[in-house]
Amino acid sequence: MTRIDAKFAALKAEGKKAFVAYIMGGDPDVETSLAVMKGMPGAGVDVIELGMPFTDPMADGPTIQLAGQRALDGGMTMDKVLGMVTEFRKGDSTTPIVLMGYYNPIYSRGVERFLTEATAAGIDGLIVVDLPPEEDSELCLPAQAAGLNFIRLATPTTDNKRLPKVLQNTSGFVYYVSITGITGAAAAQAADVAPEVARIKAQTDLPVIVGFGISTPDNAQAIAGIADGCVVGSAIVKDIGAGKPVAEVLANVAALAAGAHRA
Repeated sequence: MTRIDAKFAALKAEGKKAFVAYIMGGDPDVETSLAVMKGMPGAGVDVIELGMPFTDPMADGPTIQLAGQRALDGGMTMDKVLGMVTEFRKGDSTTPIVLMGYYNPIYSRGVERFLTEATAAGIDGLIVVDLPPEEDSELCLPAQAAGLNFIRLATPTTDNKRLPKVLQNTSGFVYYVSITGITGAAAAQAADVAPEVARIKAQTDLPVIVGFGISTPDNAQAIAGIADGCVVGSAIVKDIGAGKPVAEVLANVAALAAGAHRA
């Protein structure tokens, strides 16, 4: 059982929904993003998604694109992303951490080397948005053999014919993208999302977590209420990009987490 599996089992036993929070590794610098990351569990974050900065983040809207650019401009590398996780694990051995991003930086590093270093650092799962199920032999299957969850995205355009393929070899949780389009582009609507979550849950026992388009505590509560939890990314990254102090960023994270946990 991975930390992700253990976390969702514990939340289910408590009758609670999950709050998942995303930040870009190294935005605007390692010190700041590590401070936010270390403060997240205390702010109510159940699972941390840590972005791997990449020059061509095709699924992301301007907010997260700019975060990746700030991180890269500041000299962020894969070594430093993994270093953040190693540092975080010195004080927290239980909070699940998922690396989220694109395949190119992993491919460039070499899959075997990346997986060895990621597991050693304390990574629990991967979300690699540009690797479809047809490419499972590239990373998904080796990652699972290394003990990592491989978390797949389902979207409003994932029809019933495609869904079983998407769910194949997925573990940890299913990430349902609530809108068609890029991150931070529109608000998720619970009425639209609810039947889609039900459709996915009819085909898997995995938790279904909804992301994209969630930016307020009320929105987090509404979306978490019809799923197993929600993900917030752009709203948090926007605060970091605005230069807000770490304490203020974490206060806003805590409000979002409280919203999800009220569901």
